Formats: sequence, structure tokens, C-alpha cells
Amino acid sequence: MTISKEVRVGLFMVVSLVLLYLGFNFLKGIDFFSSRKKYYAIYDNVDQLMPSNQVYLSGVSVGRVSKIQIQQAKRRVVVELEIDSYVMLGDSSEAILNGDFLGTKFIQLSVGRVTEPLKPKDTLHSSVAKGITAFLEESAAPVADNLQSTLRKLNTILDNLARNSQKIDGIFDDFKETPGKINSTVDNANRTITGLSDSIKYLTANVNRTLRHLDPTLQNFKTISDSLKSVEVNETLTKIKQTLAKLNETLGQFSKGDNTVSKLMTEDSLYVNLNKMLLSIDSLAKHFNSNPKHFMAPLGKSQKKIQRDLDKQRKED
Repeated sequence: MTISKEVRVGLFMVVSLVLLYLGFNFLKGIDFFSSRKKYYAIYDNVDQLMPSNQVYLSGVSVGRVSKIQIQQAKRRVVVELEIDSYVMLGDSSEAILNGDFLGTKFIQLSVGRVTEPLKPKDTLHSSVAKGITAFLEESAAPVADNLQSTLRKLNTILDNLARNSQKIDGIFDDFKETPGKINSTVDNANRTITGLSDSIKYLTANVNRTLRHLDPTLQNFKTISDSLKSVEVNETLTKIKQTLAKLNETLGQFSKGDNTVSKLMTEDSLYVNLNKMLLSIDSLAKHFNSNPKHFMAPLGKSQKKIQRDLDKQRKED
């Protein structure tokens, strides 16, 4: 039995179309040789979820989105999921709509605790994961509020600066004049200090010259004082010696016994008088030794001053 060319071409086209269909669906994630179960998940918004998007469990692809149907009257979207039959889902399992950074959507399964297994075509709990956009929106809201508050404060500051610009200009003008005033004040202070220093130097030099001129005068005063003291002491001693010599001469005459004086010497009155005289001379000598300034001072002292000194000395004794 021979097969015509037309039949061969027809069979080739049928086989090609079948292979093309199978390959296209395989690329979409449909595996005709694996057994899968269908489940459903209901969302208010699938956010551009497409059929053939993957279904993951713990990061492993376990199925795909096979069909998406919108129910406009109920304002919901029913998503049909084909999941490998070995995946055990329960009444607490959840289908989470999620997406990656490139915007590709997928379904993330959360099995949870399986107390009652789900049957094929049962409905899973559904939820929508927060994407990166939602996180950015939540984070950007406080930042935007703070930015608006900062901008308002900045506008207030700029308004105040605009109102006070003339005052600020005046302040800066004063600042420009301040260095010149400071420099002038410093120059005046320097000149004043320099003049004061010169005056002090001149005064010191004059004092030194005056002291040098006074040195010979002071030396002369000292020499004159010493000379006066020496002259007074020498004159006093000379007079005392002369007095003693005369006294000795008189006593010698008294001792001869052939004159009136020698006779008087034998009488008590004369003896007493002589004794008093000797006591006076002795007192004078003691007074001279104790108070030479009464005799040696250049101008001497008055009788009243000498008497006060003697009274004071007797009280101290």
C-alpha cells in the first residue's frame, strides 16, 4: 500500500503542529507528563499576574498559574493554580501574591500546619505580600513629612533673613569699620606706652644723677659730725684734766698745815663740804659716762630736758 504525497504532507503538518503546541506549552511551564492538581485563590487585585507565572514553595517551583478569571460583579479575580500532586496542602495553607525586583509576579505558597488536607479544586487562603514599592512608600512618608517641615522652616528663615537684610548689611558695615578703629586704638596705645617708657627712663636717669651728686654731700655731713663729736669729747676731757690738776695743787697746799685752809680741813664742816663736792664730781663723772649726749651734742640740751632724762633714769633704776 503506497501513501500518497498529500497524505504524507498532511501527517507531517499534524505532527509538526502537535510538537509545536507541546513545545510552546512546555516553555510556558506546562508539563503534560506530570500529574498536577488544580487549586484556586481569590484576590482583589493580582497586580499584573500572568498565566504561566510560577508557583513556589520554599523557593522551589512546584507549579504554575494556569488561568486567571476576573469576576467583575463580585469585584474579585479568581486565579487557577496547577500544583504538583506530591505537594500536600491543608486548610491553613496560603497563596501569597509576590514579585521580584524586575516586576515579575509569582505565587508563594505557605503550607502551614496541615490538619485537614485540601482536595483538588479547593480554594486556598490568599494574601498579597508587600513589595519594595510599598516599603518605599511607607518609609518615604515620614521622610516626606520631615522634608516638608524642614522646607517650611527654611522658608521662614529665608523670610526673616530677607526682612533683616538691611540690618545685616549695617552690621557688616560696622564690622568693616571695626578693624580700622582697633588699629587706631592700638597705635595710640603704643604711642602712649612709648612716651610713658621714655618718661620713666628720663626720671630714673635724673634720680640716679641726683643720688650721685648727694653722695659727696652725705660723706661731708658724716665727716663733720664725727669731727664735732671728737672736738667736743677732747675739749671736755682737757677741761676735766685741768680741773683735776688744779684740785691736786689745792690739796697739796692744804696738806702743808700752815695756812687757814689746812686748819679748816680739820673741821667737820669743811670735810662734809669737800665730801659733797667729791660726790658731786663723782656723780658728774657717772652722768658723763651714762649720758655723754648731754655734753657732746652739737647744740647741747636744756636743763629741763636733762632733768627729765635723769628722772626717767631714776625711775628705771
